[in-house]
Amino acid sequence: MSRFEALLDAFFYRPDEDVSGLLDFAAGSDGLASRVVEEEPTEYLAFRLEAECYAVPILTVREICKVPLLTEIPRSEPQLLGVMNLRGELLPVYDIKLRLRLSDVPPLVAGPDAGLPPRAARILVLKTDAGPAGVWVDSVAGVVRLKPSMVELSPAGIRGDRDCVAGLGRKGSQLYILLDPEQALAP
Repeated sequence: MSRFEALLDAFFYRPDEDVSGLLDFAAGSDGLASRVVEEEPTEYLAFRLEAECYAVPILTVREICKVPLLTEIPRSEPQLLGVMNLRGELLPVYDIKLRLRLSDVPPLVAGPDAGLPPRAARILVLKTDAGPAGVWVDSVAGVVRLKPSMVELSPAGIRGDRDCVAGLGRKGSQLYILLDPEQALAP
C-alpha cells in the first residue's frame, strides 16, 4: 500500500470507527445552530398623528370606526374629547396628541359648535385594563409586521409626558413610534 493509499484509507469512513462526536457536530451541538433563531414578527396597527407615524400592537385594537358624533363632557380633562355611542356602548374618546405634545389645544370635535371631522380621521377602539376606549387618529396607515430586531427600546431622552412611547420600529425607510396604549390613555 502506497503512502497516498494509506492517507486515503485514513480519510474515508470505516464501519468500525467511532463517529458519535461527528454526528453531534452535524446536529448542531456546537451551539452555532442554536444561535440562529427565527424571529417571529409582531403585528402593529400603524396610524398617523400630525405628520408622524405611530403604531400600537394589533392585539390591543378592538376595532376601527369612522368618527361618529361625540357628546361633550363638561369640565373633563383636556385630552378627553367626549364620549361616543358604539352600538349601544358608551366609550370615552381621547386625543393623545396632547399627551405626545403634538398639540397644545384639543380640537373642538364634540358639542354643538363642532364641525365635521376630516374625511380620513378614524377612532381606534383600544382594549385597556380600564375597559375599551377610543383614540382619535388623523388616518390609519395599515398593519405592519416588525421583527424584534427591527424594534429599539424607547430612547432615554423621552420621559415625562411622553412616557407612553414604548419604542421605535423601523421597516425600510419608514419609522414607527410604538405606543403603549395603557400609558397613552393613563390620566
